[in-house]
Amino acid sequence: MLNYRAVCNGCLLSLLTSFSVGFGINLVEQEPTFGQSPVNLEAIASVEKQTAVQSADITKSKAERSQTPISEVRQLNSLESSLTDSSYLLWVNKHQNLIAQQSPATTDVLSVTDVKVNTTDKGIELILVTANSEKLQVLPKIQGNTYIADVPNAKLQLASGESFRRSNLVAGITEIIVANTNNNTLRLTIVGKQSPPQVKLFDSNTEGLVFDVSTTASTLTQPRTTPQRNQEPIELVVTGNPTSYQVPDATVGTRTNRPILEIPQSIQVVPRQSWEAQGAINTIDALRSIGVNQAFNSPTNGDVFTLRGFQTSNILRNGLKDYAGGNRSGQSQLANIEQIEVLRGPASVLYGQGDPGGTINFVTKQPLRDPYFAASMSFGSYSLYQPTLDISGPLNSEKTVLYRINASYISTESFIDFFSSQRYLVAPVLSWQINKNTKLTFEAEFKDQQQVPRTGLPAIGTVLPNRNGRIPLSRNAEEPTDINNRHSMLLSYNFEHRFSDDWSVVNSFKVRSLSYRTNAANSTTLQSNGRLLNRTAQNYVGAPGVENEYDLDSHVVGKFKTGSFQHELVTGFDLYRDISFSNVTQRVLGALNLFNPVYGQPVGRISSQVDQKTRNDQLGLYIQDIVGLTNNLKLVLSGRGDFVENKVTNFLNASANQRQPDQAFSPRVGLVYQPIQPVSLYANYSQSFVQNIGTTFGGSLFQPSRGTQYEVGVKTDFLSGRLSSTLALYQLTLSNTLTPDPNHSTFNVQTGEQRSRGVELNITGQILPGWNVIASYAYTDARVTKDKDKVYAIGNRLVNVPDNSASLWTTYTFSKGNLRGLGFGLGLFYFGDREGDLRNSFSVPSYLRADAAVYYQINRFSIALNIKNLSNVRYFTPRTINLVYPEDPLTVEGTISWKF
Repeated sequence: MLNYRAVCNGCLLSLLTSFSVGFGINLVEQEPTFGQSPVNLEAIASVEKQTAVQSADITKSKAERSQTPISEVRQLNSLESSLTDSSYLLWVNKHQNLIAQQSPATTDVLSVTDVKVNTTDKGIELILVTANSEKLQVLPKIQGNTYIADVPNAKLQLASGESFRRSNLVAGITEIIVANTNNNTLRLTIVGKQSPPQVKLFDSNTEGLVFDVSTTASTLTQPRTTPQRNQEPIELVVTGNPTSYQVPDATVGTRTNRPILEIPQSIQVVPRQSWEAQGAINTIDALRSIGVNQAFNSPTNGDVFTLRGFQTSNILRNGLKDYAGGNRSGQSQLANIEQIEVLRGPASVLYGQGDPGGTINFVTKQPLRDPYFAASMSFGSYSLYQPTLDISGPLNSEKTVLYRINASYISTESFIDFFSSQRYLVAPVLSWQINKNTKLTFEAEFKDQQQVPRTGLPAIGTVLPNRNGRIPLSRNAEEPTDINNRHSMLLSYNFEHRFSDDWSVVNSFKVRSLSYRTNAANSTTLQSNGRLLNRTAQNYVGAPGVENEYDLDSHVVGKFKTGSFQHELVTGFDLYRDISFSNVTQRVLGALNLFNPVYGQPVGRISSQVDQKTRNDQLGLYIQDIVGLTNNLKLVLSGRGDFVENKVTNFLNASANQRQPDQAFSPRVGLVYQPIQPVSLYANYSQSFVQNIGTTFGGSLFQPSRGTQYEVGVKTDFLSGRLSSTLALYQLTLSNTLTPDPNHSTFNVQTGEQRSRGVELNITGQILPGWNVIASYAYTDARVTKDKDKVYAIGNRLVNVPDNSASLWTTYTFSKGNLRGLGFGLGLFYFGDREGDLRNSFSVPSYLRADAAVYYQINRFSIALNIKNLSNVRYFTPRTINLVYPEDPLTVEGTISWKF
């Protein structure tokens, strides 16, 4: 095996020899002083010339050179020049290990079982995963803009096939291919956009063989003429284009990191770069570009979304359920989030009970191997003030213990009267690569929200006529003394261990502790005069509300063959528990005149009180098998059994205590066919379930609601892989829904069914160098299809679901000339008219919102200006006839940032 520093210095000697031959200089042979063993120059001998050298002294053919393999240090003037470009990639031995020489003819063939690609601030990090990376030999060369590395003693053995291919992961790199060239040689090919990338090769004793690929620098450090033991490697810096929005892999669809092309379900991944360019400060801002609609405006408690016509609060954090963190821990913050994965359709087969429309997985930032520092400051309309900090790096010289800390503070007011919000976030991460096969990661998140809340306004006076005129959209129906304070703490770990090249185990745990106090004026009904709004005063008695959420998941991933079929098996279990305590009263509160408000009215008698403990338990057992029937045809078979229980302890009335157990089986069957590599045809059938708590008037327990989806689609890579698209056609039915009992007003009956049919088109990627785009279009026909008691008319549209919606966010950044670093962004977001309630008693009008951005980056400094709702369009999000939320008018936001 090669000594890495020996190869590095050998390259310098080879370059010197080229000069000596070309200019007639006779260099004197000398023994190397930087290693303890002779330098193995086999890699250097195998590196071919990039261009012909016009010297008669170096006209020896490749065939002649191959007849005399170099196995020891020869006289310098006898060495041929193997390099004509200093972009040749050098090896860096991270641990100063001296690796014995080996001959390819006598070396065992090693299995590379996985190829991992991680984006970095400079480019990508590619890892060849194998149990014995120190035994790998690498023979690199440069051909034009392409870096090629042959590994003659290795074979790629992936469950997904015999090759690995990715296109346009980052700007400056058009394609990455890892494939077998014969039975015992693996070849890595990295194609640069305009020039070969800069690569450093690390032999990591804990991860595998690591290729650190950089495309962002722009200067060349010349090699020293005298090699030294601690000499820095030759460094070629290549100017690259702005990072593409395209993310080819996701974990949310299979619990393993897998190409989206190979997953039989519609998945979009929103990278951090896109929402930073938009100036997003919360999740709905980040997801608007892929057509995810806000179910109802809830800036006080959390985020609730609409996917495929159904409201969803299915929130994951690195694959673990985080429902309390999604819609109950306060408005979202993005400082510690790297990307957001959106799975459309049911996901109970992987994550247990949940809404059928879709699942959103937040992938957090992970520690970096090299020191990193970033800080930003944002200012904007309505006293917006947001500083952020991001620090990362290694804690030891071996870089096996890494850390990262993200922190942010957001303070803002609003166009809504006396609304204000202050939110804090601190999120540390610590990772420990225990050895090559074992990794342990700890994460924490501390969030605090101090807020004067806001609420919606009646439809009559906002989107419907009111004989008194239009209600001012800035009107706040809350009291100036109301509060909505929430404090959240999350602790988690993720343990990964690889038993062999084919089998591994993942064990993860998360606990989130949430405390909250919401003293608020809740709107009830608008009086017949159209002026006075009836309200109740909500107050927590004594201690604040408390919620503790726990999630434990363990699963095994295995790869094996049965005959000619290749299998990737995922099987495991998860345990989930959520315990909450609440002691809250509702009191009569004086009505508020919406046209001439008088706040601070006296609070009257108690109208209702709740003092109870609620516990939700879930045990899930799941199995998934991805079967490679052929190289381009894959079958996905999945199933999960869940056992859930809801238990309520009423501290005011023991007779109201209740316990409700349920169980459900959730299947998924999917098929993926790739007629050619960049095209996938897929189909899937999947189900979901949600427990319905409570009983009918007769005392019968409700059955879980069931979601059933049929979906077909096409996924395609265009423009040599720079642009990706997904076209999906689906039908999603939710059965066993609850509707009000027409004979007993305080009870429900389980006689309803709702169905959503639609077509979705999503496009993400890079059209031209520097021109990025995320676009979506959706046609959604979401309606009530059954209601035996005729509370809702058959055919009524579902709440806040437009028939047509479309979105576009695009940016262009100049990478050359005098305008280099200057960029512009444009966003267009259209939502058609939507019904405000299931009775379809009113609707909110369609709107087209336009956003714009201009930014400039020079070296490590950048400045950006974002203008949101450029035309100051008035638009609304409905919830009920008495709660319609006016959305933000024109706002301006400026950001200054530094990265080191």
